[in-house]
Amino acid sequence: MALSPSQIRYLRSLSHGLNPVILLGNKGASDAVVKELGLALEIHELVKVKLSGGDKEERQAQLDTLLAGTGAEAIQQIGHVAVLFRRNAGEPKIALPR
Repeated sequence: MALSPSQIRYLRSLSHGLNPVILLGNKGASDAVVKELGLALEIHELVKVKLSGGDKEERQAQLDTLLAGTGAEAIQQIGHVAVLFRRNAGEPKIALPR
């Protein structure tokens, strides 16, 4: 599902008040973390993730693993914090603007 720029802006505005739900540790993006993130996305649709790792390439690799494993879309990444969105097909909780 490709999001329009206005939808991305709207989701970014909703994410300001959120706290990170998933905190990556030293092991990075493991299969268990991907599974938990998938469950969190089913419940919340919009989730903040705090990435670990010192350099930008390592954080980007972790984010790519999470996105590939869950089918989510990256809304925003600032430093160690990324915002991910995946629409719940059965029961959408967030009404997106057109």
